[in-house]
Amino acid sequence: MIRLLICDDQVVVSEGLRAILGTVPEVEVVGIANDGQEALEQVEQLMPDLVLMDLKMPVMNGIQATRIIHDRYPEIKVLVLTTYDMDEWVFDAIRSGAAGYLLKDAPRETLIEAIKGTMEGGTHVDPKVAGKLFSHITQSAPAPDTTLTNLLSDRELDVLRLLARGFTNAEIAGRLFLSEGTVRNYVSSIFGKLGVSDRTQAAVLAIRTGIAQSGNAN
Repeated sequence: MIRLLICDDQVVVSEGLRAILGTVPEVEVVGIANDGQEALEQVEQLMPDLVLMDLKMPVMNGIQATRIIHDRYPEIKVLVLTTYDMDEWVFDAIRSGAAGYLLKDAPRETLIEAIKGTMEGGTHVDPKVAGKLFSHITQSAPAPDTTLTNLLSDRELDVLRLLARGFTNAEIAGRLFLSEGTVRNYVSSIFGKLGVSDRTQAAVLAIRTGIAQSGNAN
C-alpha cells in the first residue's frame, strides 16, 4: 500500500485528487495539505511514502517544501503535479530533489502509473517538459570528464542507460534478463561510483556525459 499525501492550495483540486486516487487499491491518501508548510507538518506526523506536490502555493511554495522533505526524509518520494511548465519551475523542482514532474492535464492513468512507478524507483517527467529539461542539462552545463564512464562496467553502463530513460528496476531486469535483486545491486554500485544519491541525479549525469544516448541497451 502506498501512503500518499496530497499538497495543493486549491481545495477543488486536492479533493478531486483524493476522489480519483481513492479508487486505486494500492494507494491510501493519508492527508491533504494546503501549502508547503502544512506539507512539512503532515509529513512529520504521517510519514507518507510519497507526496504529490503542487508548486505555486502561499506561505511556502512546493520547491522549498520539496527541498526540505528531500533533505530531512530522503526515503520519502516527492512527485510534482502542477500547471507550470516554465523552465525555472522544472529545473528548480528537479534540483530540489523531486523524483518526477507531471502536469495537471495528465490523464488519470498516467498519474496512477507515475505514482506506482516512482515508488518502484522510476523517474517520471511529463513529455511536455522533458525536452526543456534535457536541453537545459546538455547545453547549460559542461560535461564531466569522460573518464567517468571508465568507472563503470559494461553491464553497469547498460543499467544506467535504461535508468536514465525512466525504467524501473523490474523493467530493467526484464530487458537485460537479470534478476531484480541483481539490478538493485548494480544501481547501488552505480550510485557509489558516480557519487550520486538518487536515480534523478544518476539520470542527469548520464545525459550530460552522453551515456544515455550511447550504447545499445534495448
